[in-house]
Amino acid sequence: MTLMPGRPDFDVIASWVEPGHRVLDLGCGDGSLLRQLIATRDVQGWGVEIDDANILAAVRNGINVIQSNLEKGLADFADDAFDHVVLSRTLQTVRHTEHILREMLRVGREAVVSFPNFAYWKNLRSVLDGRMPVSEDLPYQWYDSPNVRFFTLLDFESLCQQMGLIIRERQVLDETGTLVDASAARDLNFLGSLAVYRLTRPR
Repeated sequence: MTLMPGRPDFDVIASWVEPGHRVLDLGCGDGSLLRQLIATRDVQGWGVEIDDANILAAVRNGINVIQSNLEKGLADFADDAFDHVVLSRTLQTVRHTEHILREMLRVGREAVVSFPNFAYWKNLRSVLDGRMPVSEDLPYQWYDSPNVRFFTLLDFESLCQQMGLIIRERQVLDETGTLVDASAARDLNFLGSLAVYRLTRPR
């Protein structure tokens, strides 16, 4: 299987997945992440997607994909059916944020979430200049964006604390896909364009 160069957050996610694990990718798009994980980690992978064109693309990529709306939850999946449930660059498009996070940790031992950070310095500069930000990680214009939530690393971590979720690991990337080396959360919030979190629930 020939792999095209993937997204930087895919490499972070892959580093957290053990060979042979069961992975559910929510909003899987064309199945690129699962394709990478199957090729490099020999995972058992399934995707959930709503868009017809993406479903066809995922099937062509050899991915097992189910058509479903994430806003309705994951009732089709049993408790602890997966080792990892992934929501990559999709959380900001979901209206029922707490519900989907709880559902991810119901059907999986771990939830992996990546999202664009609205507090990234270039985004803040755009707002100060009077325009909504458009960047590598926020690629849409305000009028055609699927995003319904705009939040920061600190916002997300506060929500996890409120929900009693455990943050096992966090990686923050800049716009070039390079890991941000900053010890203070405030610096990460300012310098990071994309955040990737590994979550579990109390046992």
